[in-house]
Amino acid sequence: MKKIENNQASNFGNLNTDTLFNIRKVEMFEGSCFETTMSLHANQYALFWITRGNGYYLVNNQKQYFKDTTLLSVKPDSLNELRFGGNMQGYIICFTDSFLGKDYDPGSGYRFLPQIFSCLKEINIDPETEQDLLDITEIMFKEYKNHNMHRAEVLKRFFKIFLIYLSRQFNVAAQVSKPSRNQEIVQSFLTLLNKNFRSHKMVADYADQLAVTPNYLNEVVKKITGQSAGNHIRQRVAMEAKHQAAHPDNCMKKIAYDLGFCDMAHFSKFFKNTTGINFSDFKKTEVAFQPAI
Repeated sequence: MKKIENNQASNFGNLNTDTLFNIRKVEMFEGSCFETTMSLHANQYALFWITRGNGYYLVNNQKQYFKDTTLLSVKPDSLNELRFGGNMQGYIICFTDSFLGKDYDPGSGYRFLPQIFSCLKEINIDPETEQDLLDITEIMFKEYKNHNMHRAEVLKRFFKIFLIYLSRQFNVAAQVSKPSRNQEIVQSFLTLLNKNFRSHKMVADYADQLAVTPNYLNEVVKKITGQSAGNHIRQRVAMEAKHQAAHPDNCMKKIAYDLGFCDMAHFSKFFKNTTGINFSDFKKTEVAFQPAI
C-alpha cells in the first residue's frame, strides 16, 4: 500500500484468497488520501461496487472519478493494475468460470455476462434495483464468512440472482442490438486467449480455432478494440509475467517456464520489448513497493 497522507488504511486484503469466489467489504476512511493496488488472479472476474463515497480509480495509469453507486466490472484480460484513492464503502466480488460451473449456459441468468464484462467499464444501477442488490450482497457476504454446510451452493445461487438483477440494466440495449459476427469473433478470441496464452502465442493459433485467416483476425480485432490480435497476445503474456514477478519467490526462470518460454534470453527480450523495462529492474521495483497485507 502506498500511503499519501495520515495513517489510516483500507481493508481490501488479498483478493487472491478463495479464487473460485470471494466477496470482501471495502472501507476507505473519510479524510484519508491513499492508493491501494488491486491484484487479481489470472482467471478472475471482478465487480467493484462503491455503495457510498467518492474519489477516483486509476486503470493502467488512466484516472477516472467515481461517486455513490458506482459498479466497475473487470474481466481477466483487461487489467494491468487498478488503484483507488479517496473515501468510500462498498464490496468487491471476484469469481471464475469454474465457480459458475454447469449453470454457465446462454439460456441462464448468466447470458448477460459478456455484456457486463465486455470491457472495463462502469455500470449504472437504477435506485429500485440498488436496494435489491444490496440485500442480496449482504446475504452473500454473511454466507461467505460463516463457512456453513453447502456454503458454495448457497453462494452460487444467490450470486446467480445477483447477476439476474444486474442483467436487467442491459435489457434495453440487448433488445436494440445483436452482436455482429465480427464482435463475436473478437469475444471468442479474447476468451481463447485468456485460457491459452501460455501455450498459444501466434495469431495463427487462434485464427485456426476461429476458422478465419490470421490477417482477417488481426484486422477485425484491431477495428473493434484498437489493437491487433498479436498485440493482445503479447500484452496478455506480459501481464501475467508482471503479476508473477510481483511475488518475491518467483524468479525469471520459473516465470519463463510457466509461460512457455524454453529460452530465458528470449523471455528477457520479450519482456523488455513488450513492457519497456528490463525484467530485473521491474522485479526490484515491485518487490520494493510490495504492499503489506
